[in-house]
Amino acid sequence: MSEENSDPSGSDSGGEFERERVPDSALLGSGKFWGMYAGEHAAGTEFMIGPLFLAAGASLQDLILGLLLGNLLAVLTWRFLVTPIAMAKRYTLYYQLERIAGGSLVKFYNLVNGLLFCFLAGAMVTVSASAVGVPFDIKFDVPESMFGLSNPAFTALVFIVGVVIALVAAGGYQRVARVANIAAPWMIAVFAACGIVAMGQMGATNWSSITEGKFWTDAVAFVQEKNGTETFGFWKIVVFAWLCNGAMHFGMADLSIFRFAKSKASGWAPSIGMFLGHYMAWIAAALLLAALIKTQSAMALGDDGKVVANPGLLAFQSLGWTGIICVVIAGWTTANPTIYRAGLAFQGILPKSSRTTMTLVAGAVATLAGAFPNLSAQLLGFVGTYGTVLGPMGAVICVDFYLLKRFGMRDEYAARHGQSVNVAVMLAWLLPVAVGLYLIFWQGLFAAYAVVPCWLACGVLYLLLSKVMQKPSNEAASNAQI
Repeated sequence: MSEENSDPSGSDSGGEFERERVPDSALLGSGKFWGMYAGEHAAGTEFMIGPLFLAAGASLQDLILGLLLGNLLAVLTWRFLVTPIAMAKRYTLYYQLERIAGGSLVKFYNLVNGLLFCFLAGAMVTVSASAVGVPFDIKFDVPESMFGLSNPAFTALVFIVGVVIALVAAGGYQRVARVANIAAPWMIAVFAACGIVAMGQMGATNWSSITEGKFWTDAVAFVQEKNGTETFGFWKIVVFAWLCNGAMHFGMADLSIFRFAKSKASGWAPSIGMFLGHYMAWIAAALLLAALIKTQSAMALGDDGKVVANPGLLAFQSLGWTGIICVVIAGWTTANPTIYRAGLAFQGILPKSSRTTMTLVAGAVATLAGAFPNLSAQLLGFVGTYGTVLGPMGAVICVDFYLLKRFGMRDEYAARHGQSVNVAVMLAWLLPVAVGLYLIFWQGLFAAYAVVPCWLACGVLYLLLSKVMQKPSNEAASNAQI
């Protein structure tokens, strides 16, 4: 069987093609991707991440310019790194890695991958629940402990919201894309309205009046007086904006999405999420916190006297019920594709299981994670950490696709030799990640700074180790398993 064809053991489960190439008949036009990325990245976490920049001491000028450059780099990475490989192979990330790294190693990777995606989706569940709780006067308490629960009423809300999100994600990519397409235009308009209303609440009519009136700097000073002093400069903002989704582009998780792309133009779809979500929406959400501090500073404080960025409350104070509905739906449209990805990862561990079942398992884990509000409060660090852990495997895929044959080696080596563990992949992944995690957790390195060095180190190691460990090409060809 030629390497372009599907694994005979794979089967189409509900039109998702988890273990075979996506056929031409199932390819999707660019519109599906623009809607999904708009819904996923102009989303609930924007209400959480935006205020964190203000709380971390970023200046407004650095935020505007840093996000502009960082998001541009992210779009280019999706378009020129992920899309060409996705369209050439048309496999999920997990099946493609299985062919390169071996089934046993990829099962471990899939477990790590799925769990980290579930924790990320859990933050979205928390955000949506914070909005549902506002009209019912259910308080969004953030405990001191990382894995401390909020009050019982809020925890119950988290589980209700989590069930709804999991059921939508279990419907598959088509349903995820349909929900995002419907919700995205309205959500983007609401985000813009939040920023405009917040400026009006502060008595500002343009950006210069905000800086000249010291609204931004006064809000930064207030938060840092209550929560402690931090600094978040221009290049830190650039790197964060570029690499906060590092697992999805550098780590190639979105191979699972773009394998359905009919044309390379779909690879520009992340730009709508980056510039309307990670640019406009982050700034608008930060302005919401600045406005709340100026107008009703006591409402921004938790029981411990520290500033709490409650997404539901911030949106409600600016747009009332419209803001509440926006936060709820925005949380759903981000969590849905994240849980979908996690479900595919878990299915990679148990290939005979159905994608629907594994997606529901992922939804349950994400809902459990959402019950711990302090996880969502750590998003600036968490997204860099999961990019550091998951991103380097994307380098393995890039080297395997572009370089191995040019250097006289065989691509998809594990599939050709029936290996359960490709030792070259294992060492190339784990060694840089171990160093990266050491620098993050023991040396205090900002997590996003580790993503690119770990990615490059992994790619170089994989190329060198493959040269040493692979059998000669002619023997590999005679032993081909595909």
